[in-house]
Amino acid sequence: MNLLDSLERRFGWLAIPGLIRIVVALTALVYFLTFLNPNFLSLLTLDPARIMHGEVWRLVTYIFIPGSIGQPGAMIQPLWLLLALWFLLFIGDRLEHAWGAFRLNLYFFVGMIGTTIAAFFFGEQFSNAMLASSLFFAFANCYPDEVIYVLFVLPMKVKWLAWVSAALLLLRFATGPNSYRMALIAAFANYLIFFGPDLVRAARNRKEVASRRRRFEENARPEEDALHHCANCGATELTNPNLEFRVARDGEEYCLAHLPSASKVEA
Repeated sequence: MNLLDSLERRFGWLAIPGLIRIVVALTALVYFLTFLNPNFLSLLTLDPARIMHGEVWRLVTYIFIPGSIGQPGAMIQPLWLLLALWFLLFIGDRLEHAWGAFRLNLYFFVGMIGTTIAAFFFGEQFSNAMLASSLFFAFANCYPDEVIYVLFVLPMKVKWLAWVSAALLLLRFATGPNSYRMALIAAFANYLIFFGPDLVRAARNRKEVASRRRRFEENARPEEDALHHCANCGATELTNPNLEFRVARDGEEYCLAHLPSASKVEA
């Protein structure tokens, strides 16, 4: 039994069923309240300085801020918000179906904790966009061949969309400030914990398979070497694939046309 199984047996009763549905609903509510009062958003951000002064609710409420990627607190248009929340709901339901409520909860909260620690360490505000991205990569790992219609038009397998997203994140990691790099690492700590060992094993297995294939090819019989050879006419299965060969009593191999009779061999 692995660690996750053990944790689920002991603490599974603490899991919140439909966690991502709750996050989606509260995010929609926050958007509506912010639309009524734009200043409301400033009460929810992950601001370490204000948390240290007693505003501890910010440790949770930043999760519900409907921000755009890379712009903490930036509001997005209602249509894009609707699409983003629908996709997050879709991902959450599929992951909960694959993992169960406890493992999805654990994955989500580990990402939250990592993001919060990074915010305190660097003294900056962090959005929930990277945490949502980590959910998408978990979904891609569980359902790599799921087809999604990008903008309802372009069909694309989830694994290819994940590769594109990973390339963009790595580009920003290489060119962005240290605070962004640390936020990315922290937010994806859950993915590394859950899938890191499997990725390492898969890479090791691919290396071993490639090594075995290389050794096999080095020791394999060259294609130009014939397995059968007629001692009389010199024909092989390479020169004439239709020939059949037999070993005579003299120990030599012959094609059927030149196979010596028993009397000739004894003579």
